[in-house]
Amino acid sequence: MAIGPFQVIRLATPGQRRTLLAASMGWALDAFDAMLYSLVLAMLMRDLAMSKTMAGSLGTLTLLASGIGGVLFGFVADRIGRKHALMASILTYSVCSFASGLATSIAMLAVARFLLGLGMGGEWNTGATLVAESWPTELRAKALSIVQSSWALGFAAAALVAGPVSRYYGWRAVFFVGVLPALVTLWMQGSVPESEMWRERDSEAKALPAGRQQGPVRAAAFSTLFRPPLVKHTFALLLFNFFAMFSWWGLFTWLPPYLSLPVSQGGRGFGVFGMTTLLVVLNLCGMFPGYASFGWVADRIGRRKAFLSYCLVAAVLIPLYAAARSQLVLLVLGTLVAFFGTGIFSGSGIVGSEIFPTAVRARALGFTYNGARTLSSLAPLVIGRVGQLKGLSWAFYLCAAGYLLAALMTTQLPETKGKTLD
Repeated sequence: MAIGPFQVIRLATPGQRRTLLAASMGWALDAFDAMLYSLVLAMLMRDLAMSKTMAGSLGTLTLLASGIGGVLFGFVADRIGRKHALMASILTYSVCSFASGLATSIAMLAVARFLLGLGMGGEWNTGATLVAESWPTELRAKALSIVQSSWALGFAAAALVAGPVSRYYGWRAVFFVGVLPALVTLWMQGSVPESEMWRERDSEAKALPAGRQQGPVRAAAFSTLFRPPLVKHTFALLLFNFFAMFSWWGLFTWLPPYLSLPVSQGGRGFGVFGMTTLLVVLNLCGMFPGYASFGWVADRIGRRKAFLSYCLVAAVLIPLYAAARSQLVLLVLGTLVAFFGTGIFSGSGIVGSEIFPTAVRARALGFTYNGARTLSSLAPLVIGRVGQLKGLSWAFYLCAAGYLLAALMTTQLPETKGKTLD
């Protein structure tokens, strides 16, 4: 009998439910702060006299920092624990969102977005690792899909906030609202348990004889990821994430200005209300069920087949979306693109946690997911540059090609369905 989301939550222990809530809230709020930039991008371009190329460069800078932050916070999580690293990442991106609102020049905004990217990158792998190590094998994929689906809720919340706040108070106030996620860490400190798997490994390392005691990071070198038998899987997952992220960030960074710009400038002429409504629908009816469904699909047909199916459908839909003119067609096709094009990212944490051992899991997820963010950091710049030369509709064809390459990389990933973590 199929297990629904509410049954998954009921089957968990109170501690497991709290880890799920913490990771989900952290990821949702990560999306909230990260996407505020895209949602006020048209205003920023006007007030700070930025070209599409420069605006894309700042998006690239944030993604570059997220790759660094993923690896950095992965080391922190393997040393001091998953929970504290998760809290530190949330504080980082929250404070830096507030700082973005204080920027009076492109340079100041660039510094704030770079630092925000560090925390943004660190949240994903620390939260995913905490849930993967806390939940049982038969529920792991579903739990991680629930975590990943919270990105859509954060994106939708950002759209709901950015529209009216920017209209009445300006883009600075939108970034000021981004500091609110910091409050979540107050609850996490006293309510969220640390990963027992990490605690056990930490205790084993400390129990070594004097002179041989070492932390969990040193118990397994980072270079383990680049030696057999893990090296092939490390690069296969890294490249899969890279191609998929290039497509996603290239498309969704430029989607708000694409929809809001006048038709004469290559946009689709949506007003503030229309664009806000469309983005909320894309997130709640497209991204959210796409993320949430992946774990169930992966448990049904296997991880690799689920990856392949979602990537291929997204690759076919994007050219149709780029060619659409009707607002109704844009709504329907956009929802489907959001479903398949974002749902695949639930699988990265599932497969990554099942491939890599506990001693390097947080760093491995940080490298393969956020390292891919670093590689894909050129996406906003490339799509912005191509969009400036040929139009954004044409530039989106590059995103379709990215999903095709991601589909190709799925053939190099192992099938890990049903694997028990070490």
